[in-house]
Amino acid sequence: MAVRRRDKEKRNNKNKFTMRMQKKLVVLVVAVVLAFAALSVRLYLLVRDHGESYKRQVLSQQEYSSTTIPFKRGNIVDCNGTVLATSRKVYNLIIDSKEILSDEDYMEPTLAALDSCFDVDIAALRQYINDHPNSQYYVLLRRMPYEDISAFKEIQNNSKEYPNVAGVWFEEEYQRNYPNGSLACDIIGFTGNDNTGMYGLEQYYNEELCGMNGREYGYLNEDSDLERTTVPAQDGYTLVSTIDAHIQSIVERKLREFNDAHEDEYRDGLGAYNTGCIIMNPNNGEILAMASYPTFDCNNPYDISALYTEEEIDAMTQEEYTEIVNQLWQNFCISSTYEPGSTMKPFTVATGLETGALTGNERYMCNGYLTVGDYDIHCHNRVGHGEVTVQGAMEASCNVALMHMGAAIGKTNMLKYEAIFNFGLRTNIDLAGETRTDALVYTEKTMHETELATSSFGQGFNVTMIQLMTAYCSLINGGYYYEPHMVSRILNADGATVRNIEPRILKQTISTAVSDTIVRYCNAVVETGTGSAARPAGYTMGGKTGTAEVVPRDGINYVVSFIGYVPANDPQVAIYVVIDRANQYKQDNSRLASGIVREILTEVLPYLGIPMTEELTDAERAELDNLEMNSITIPTPSVDDHDDGDGQSGGVGTGDDGQTGGDGTGGDGQSGGTGDGGTGHTVRYDPETGYAIDPLTGEFLDPETGEPIEPGSPLISPHQ
Repeated sequence: MAVRRRDKEKRNNKNKFTMRMQKKLVVLVVAVVLAFAALSVRLYLLVRDHGESYKRQVLSQQEYSSTTIPFKRGNIVDCNGTVLATSRKVYNLIIDSKEILSDEDYMEPTLAALDSCFDVDIAALRQYINDHPNSQYYVLLRRMPYEDISAFKEIQNNSKEYPNVAGVWFEEEYQRNYPNGSLACDIIGFTGNDNTGMYGLEQYYNEELCGMNGREYGYLNEDSDLERTTVPAQDGYTLVSTIDAHIQSIVERKLREFNDAHEDEYRDGLGAYNTGCIIMNPNNGEILAMASYPTFDCNNPYDISALYTEEEIDAMTQEEYTEIVNQLWQNFCISSTYEPGSTMKPFTVATGLETGALTGNERYMCNGYLTVGDYDIHCHNRVGHGEVTVQGAMEASCNVALMHMGAAIGKTNMLKYEAIFNFGLRTNIDLAGETRTDALVYTEKTMHETELATSSFGQGFNVTMIQLMTAYCSLINGGYYYEPHMVSRILNADGATVRNIEPRILKQTISTAVSDTIVRYCNAVVETGTGSAARPAGYTMGGKTGTAEVVPRDGINYVVSFIGYVPANDPQVAIYVVIDRANQYKQDNSRLASGIVREILTEVLPYLGIPMTEELTDAERAELDNLEMNSITIPTPSVDDHDDGDGQSGGVGTGDDGQTGGDGTGGDGQSGGTGDGGTGHTVRYDPETGYAIDPLTGEFLDPETGEPIEPGSPLISPHQ
């Protein structure tokens, strides 16, 4: 009985929920509640302070697709709308190994389809896919036109017949294309593989030509729905250039013909180290054409096979090849410097007239040289020109007379006006690569008596073609210095004008009266002086020849040039041709440049519709008939009859090129009259050979040209 009672008490004790246990339970529940409250507060704070960041992180881990939509680089067109540079859509073939390997049925059908449509190494592609199972972007083929991918696109679109072709897609991009190859290559430049402009307009206006890529992207949201957004690409702007593609083609053809005529003539190589030409509107600064030779193909600028044989290219080191292509890409007209020679003489005369140092009535005696300081400085005609006036000095291109003028002008005014004409400063033409020349001109500290003398006829300092051309236009247009420019308008992708580039007059270099005088003097240079060979059939013209020794001076290597304008009394077109070391035995022949000028203008002027100012001779008419210019109507003369025969000067005096006018030297051993009516001077002749004798060196001189029989005698020699 007692035992049963004790067992019952034990069972009752086990079923009791003691106070101690209740307290423990309460503590546990409170702790759990507090923990959840703390977590809730922490979660709230995280969402409040970092919610967007975590949201982006979560979204970035979801499946999404993103495709770049490339912009189209803007076009470059000429003044008539002819396309010079454009962009065409091309396609890169992309392999997605991961997708191809996602199903064992994809590999072989995909490779078979690729093999049927493209010329690819299927075995190598299979190996790549197996070796790179996680690759999703492998460029198999690049820059294919649509016609090359259209067959494969048909396979992709035919999912019923080709259900297992997968893991191949096409990436769109644009490839720069130049429809005319090398035409205007110096002006246009080209683009690199990253679609960035290099050289010329492509580089200078790269920001305007470039647009902005668009993007098409999408992702699976939290409800597993695909959300997609497209931001369209913004295409680049179009440049409307000032050049005329037809005029440009004429210029380039004439430069190429000069090269072909003189290639390998005296030395192995091109017809000249460099040949350049600029045609410009002197009344607004617009460039109508700019070219140099040799050229390159804008579509393949690294190809030099037109200039070198395959064996020569293979023998080049990488450094040699790089130097060659870099030189080829340089625009000679804006990047290379040289001494201007006698084309500087109009600037010296203008400076003298503008400052009052000259009146235009001065007369100078030229005996073939002038002693300046410690040097005897020769005239190009070492026989001498005799007495010449200011205009006569320009006509005959007399160095001695110009040195006298330079001395009258003085160092301060000479340097002042060189700066006014912008020598030593960039013109800021809108082309990449214009060279600085501030270190290549004289200063107050570096110009002394001899430097002043040689500067007066264009030696001792350097210029670029665009510098001299722009300054010369200010001499003939009333004195107004226009900033040269290559682009007249910028258009958006819809063809609307977003920017007009108006002509800018930066300053007035000389007065209108002095400009008119310089025009008259330059007209005489072509009419009766050294520039007669430049005159195109049917037109009056003004201009100036130029010859300068190349440094180091050896009497052999020369830069020759001609700068001029048409018509003579109303300049509408200015032209400048420079030949750097022609491939000839005697390089100092400015008629080489004058001849190119004549050939170019003979075709360009009728094309521009500029009326002839002279009646054509039979010889000139036959010349024009042979040009096959059937599409060009030659304007009729607008003045009374004025027949100059064959266009060659009957005047007197010798020029830069060593060609004399009609009178030459007298048969009795005395020189005939020169210039515009000056008196003669005594010249000694060798009785056996009949050659004139240099009064300083005793060298034999050609009686017709006044130059040494053998080239190599320097222009400047120490005074004995």
